[in-house]
Amino acid sequence: MKRKEMTTRHDINQQQYQNKSNAYLSSAVHAQGDEFKKMQALIQQNRLKTVLDLGCGGGHVTYQLAPYVDEITAYDLSDEMVTTVLHEAQQRQLFQVNGQQGPAEKLPFESERFDVVVSRYSAHHWQSVPQALNEVWRVLKPHGKAVFVDILGHASPLLDTFFQSMETLRDPSHVRNYSFGEWINFAENAGFAIETVDQQQLPLEFRSWVERMQTPLHAVESLRYLQQHTTDQIKNYYQIQNDGSFVSPVVYLVLSKNQINLLKYAPDFYRVSGLG
Repeated sequence: MKRKEMTTRHDINQQQYQNKSNAYLSSAVHAQGDEFKKMQALIQQNRLKTVLDLGCGGGHVTYQLAPYVDEITAYDLSDEMVTTVLHEAQQRQLFQVNGQQGPAEKLPFESERFDVVVSRYSAHHWQSVPQALNEVWRVLKPHGKAVFVDILGHASPLLDTFFQSMETLRDPSHVRNYSFGEWINFAENAGFAIETVDQQQLPLEFRSWVERMQTPLHAVESLRYLQQHTTDQIKNYYQIQNDGSFVSPVVYLVLSKNQINLLKYAPDFYRVSGLG
């Protein structure tokens, strides 16, 4: 009997995002945001010329930053997303854009390749954020920058469990929204210095939120049940409306590569200490 291959998290991610690239390209939520002006200012002030758009999705980071740089690479686990971004970039005459497919945890680029790595609304799908951050550190030039924008988890188990459940019901490729504390730990363990930590608010209209992911009806009904039968504390925190629309907290994080990545020296440490 032929042995069935194991389904991986990357397999689930790729299955979930099949035939959805145009929905993300046309998504008003993804096309707008105060973070774009912050990124553009960061690039201009630091004269950053080579960019990796990590987990590019519909490509909105690429379109917003391309006019300010010499080269930007749209990179995503979904080959369909990358193809869509490259086509749209040509339509917009953004000829400094190139693309490549692959996972965040294993970047197919030489070390010290980019001035800045930007990842927006992607990390909550990654198999391993610590592994991905080590890869980001590797491909950044000395004193390079990394910018992360993502849905924010919560330190409170009550608030956190509710929102993680919502996310997974809507999209099975969801892994986790991380709290401020988790993001700081990830960054520091990878050797980054933390420059900026801000919180933003992202209003999400329920109908378009589920339609964009083609969430099946039974899951939509479960989402509405969960919203309607939760505590007032949760309803108030996420500003849940009668139609299911709500507000999600978002982290805006800027990191700098100007520390030693201790994980690089872990094998030597284990060997000297006798732990390896």
